[in-house]
Amino acid sequence: MARIIELKKEDLILKDGEIEGFLERVVTPFGTSAKADIPRKYIGKRVYVIITKSLVD
Repeated sequence: MARIIELKKEDLILKDGEIEGFLERVVTPFGTSAKADIPRKYIGKRVYVIITKSLVD
């Protein structure tokens, strides 16, 4: 299982033969914290949250 995650200034490379797809969600307030809702089918899966500098509408 080849897995490559490289984080460099101005570049991001994610490779994994088992990636099912990517999700884009807006983080919303939840009490004194925050949350991003995702489908139940991803419960128990490894996830990566990528924080961007600005919100794109």
